[in-house]
Amino acid sequence: MLGSKEIKQGFIIDRLTNSILNTVSGDSFQTEVIRLGKSDLKYIATSKEWNFNWKEEYDEIRKEVYKIDQPL
Repeated sequence: MLGSKEIKQGFIIDRLTNSILNTVSGDSFQTEVIRLGKSDLKYIATSKEWNFNWKEEYDEIRKEVYKIDQPL
């Protein structure tokens, strides 16, 4: 893709489950995959800790962006 750059993340997805599993401790945390809403951007888009441009991806009309949420 012209103008794109590779972004490396600091984690590995080794299997898909309905939860986040800590492979070291064995702890499991139930999760839901939910489509990202515009109101979510104010909480995550300003963080400098992400190697992902949430706002740019959200604004891309041909894409859908999802978040992983932990239900209460």
